[in-house]
Amino acid sequence: MAWEFYGRNEELEQLDQILDRWRWAFVRISGRRRIGKTALIREALGRHKDRKSFYVQIPDSEPAGVLSAVHGFMDTFNLDRKKPGSLLEFAQLIRELAEDGYIIVLDEFQYFHRKALSEFPSFLQAVVDACQANSPVARGCLIVLGSIHAEMTALLEDQRAPLFNRLTDRIDLGHLDIGSVLEILRAHGQGTPEELLFYWNLFEGVPKFYRDCYEQEVLGKDRQSVLRRMFFESSSPLRNEAENWFLHELRGRYNMVLQFIAEHPGCTNGEIESRLRELDSGQAKQVGGYLVNLTGSYRMVERRLPIFAKANSRSGRYYISDNFLRSWLAALAKPVASVQFRPMDALIAQADERLKLAEGFGLERLAATLYEERSRKGLPGFALTDRIAGYWDKGGVELDLVALNTDEGMIRFGSCKRDPAKNSLGELGKFDGHIARFLDAKARYAGWSKERTAITVRHSDASKQVASQAGYLAEDLLSLTAGL
Repeated sequence: MAWEFYGRNEELEQLDQILDRWRWAFVRISGRRRIGKTALIREALGRHKDRKSFYVQIPDSEPAGVLSAVHGFMDTFNLDRKKPGSLLEFAQLIRELAEDGYIIVLDEFQYFHRKALSEFPSFLQAVVDACQANSPVARGCLIVLGSIHAEMTALLEDQRAPLFNRLTDRIDLGHLDIGSVLEILRAHGQGTPEELLFYWNLFEGVPKFYRDCYEQEVLGKDRQSVLRRMFFESSSPLRNEAENWFLHELRGRYNMVLQFIAEHPGCTNGEIESRLRELDSGQAKQVGGYLVNLTGSYRMVERRLPIFAKANSRSGRYYISDNFLRSWLAALAKPVASVQFRPMDALIAQADERLKLAEGFGLERLAATLYEERSRKGLPGFALTDRIAGYWDKGGVELDLVALNTDEGMIRFGSCKRDPAKNSLGELGKFDGHIARFLDAKARYAGWSKERTAITVRHSDASKQVASQAGYLAEDLLSLTAGL
């Protein structure tokens, strides 16, 4: 079956509305690398073939390199205009095209934050202001795509930036929803719960990675065949993905912090400091600053709080925010780096075992995401009124998932185990103790309806019986994906 364009219906509809206006628009589309920004634009332009378009991928280069790229794309698009000899003339070309009704797309726009190209935003400001003032005539649309959050923010959102407050529309491109991931797996793989957890824990909702697997003809194959072809062979397409598109932006900084968080999801600030103190006492003093940058500027790390906690609570825990980066650091990086020194089959098996450990935490994230997606789409299940989250406290209470429906006075507690056998009567009994201590501390829920659920990848008849005997719902990825 041929590869198709999956998901993104809301974003396509938003772009359709922008382009159907037939007046000046300055649009920012941002999202992590490989998330599908360029594919989205290509699909949107295919739906508006009555509009002329011009696309340029901006290189990370000096002005001469940018102008050379512009000339090349002008030839590709058969654009019969004077080729710009400076960044100022490139900006003037954009104005000409906008006044002629073109859709102009500048990909990798964040590179204009580089010092060598820093005069271009000022040139572009004059163009944007002129087009905005003359919008009945300038019916074109300028769309800028970018993947580095901090640099796109500096170019477009900083009050001191030339282009501040010039955007007419914004689209933040996130991961494909689970329904779209399932559509891919059902079309090109098996679509089983085990397959969903494996791919989602590894790739989450990054369409490019799934397409890479499809093109390498391993989408739907066994786990170790996928890992071998995508990561371990000399021509593997994802072998250098993390270093090329994530870690090179850091230029070697923060490596120890990221590695520790990947291997210990849910660690605290104190635990990170303690580990760095063992490795490098100098860096341990800078942990606070590192975490601020990794959570803010780079968005590689997220700080989560237990449900109901205030934003300034000291009970935050740290996680790698991107599944691919977390899986790479926790399970794949070291085995892949050792290919020249150890048997490949043994390294692939080792990486697979490490991934299975990482999938325990991945299941919690996947279950929470599925709860939210089902509720958002109005599918049968628990109707959420708040974001689903976990809960923990200094007294040792640990709840994997807490779901609230304040409209109906319902609260649901979830225990997530990758292996259904681990939701035993004994373990569920311990979980009941955590729930009881939580409710003792939260008197506001005394009169609420309370539900308990045992979540796993795929329940067996025996594990369903155990859950029922303990008074728990038996939910798995089969039931949580029904209807998606």
